[in-house]
Amino acid sequence: MRLVLFEGPGAGRGIRPGVLTDVGVVDVSSATAGLVAHSPQHLMEQIIDGFDTLRPTVERLAVSALPLPLNVVRLRPPLPRPGKILCCIGNYWEHAQREPRPLNMFLKNPDAVIGPGDTIVLPEFTEPYVFHHEAELGIVIKGPAKNVRQEDWRKAVFGFTGIIDVSARGEGRRTWRAGSWMGKSFDTFAPIGPCITTADEIPDPNKLRVRFWNNGELYHDYITDDMEHRVPELIEFASRIMTLHTGNVIACGTNHEGLSPLQDGEFCEIELEKIGRMGLHVRDPLKRQWERSVYLGEGSTNPEAVRRAQP
Repeated sequence: MRLVLFEGPGAGRGIRPGVLTDVGVVDVSSATAGLVAHSPQHLMEQIIDGFDTLRPTVERLAVSALPLPLNVVRLRPPLPRPGKILCCIGNYWEHAQREPRPLNMFLKNPDAVIGPGDTIVLPEFTEPYVFHHEAELGIVIKGPAKNVRQEDWRKAVFGFTGIIDVSARGEGRRTWRAGSWMGKSFDTFAPIGPCITTADEIPDPNKLRVRFWNNGELYHDYITDDMEHRVPELIEFASRIMTLHTGNVIACGTNHEGLSPLQDGEFCEIELEKIGRMGLHVRDPLKRQWERSVYLGEGSTNPEAVRRAQP
């Protein structure tokens, strides 16, 4: 099941819960009428915590109620302000012949979250050399989860979503303000969506295709089986350090093949298998321009990236 938050016509106002189908969004707010939420994030957290009870009614509505067409609704980020956004550093082999790198993560600013149809706004900072997209699989937590063993990882996972880890860079691939969260945490630098796909729909999160387009041209195109540290290990690692709570997100890192600048006026889209597709606009108040090159990675076999590199 693909859960969303949305705005649109119908009874009630504001942001409501729904189920994303192939033909539109089914409003399931009647199933959650008994929940008292102080924010859209809190609403989704309560849905996650109470989903075993809510599920039969939500499933019935999903197949019996009339969907609202996507062109009359506005999807919002399914997790508008997670308490924690943990992001893996690197975490893909990218055809490298080396020893595994130590697993490492950083925290990304929760206020950086935006959703489908929103705009990534590049900051008016002139120190960063460039701003890159990183298309990633996001793990949605059901907590509290602490000291979860790898073999028990599913106990801590409600579902999966898509996330773009927008990144300010120094020269090359070095993150701006290396060793800190700053280059990753500007407002609008954490698009999340379009939905949360429940974990039962994804038997193996390390067998999903991730793609990213910029102005209709394919850049990222990889399978999550290339993760250096896989989903069960990510859950174990993070939960040993801190308690993971419902609605927290772990971004699994990206295969950097296909990395390229984001710049003013572009329209980018991320698509994850079994989760869906989300489009966003890009605005740069300074109207900077970079060559639309692409980072290949050592030994890259990404056919689109290889094609772009040819003279």
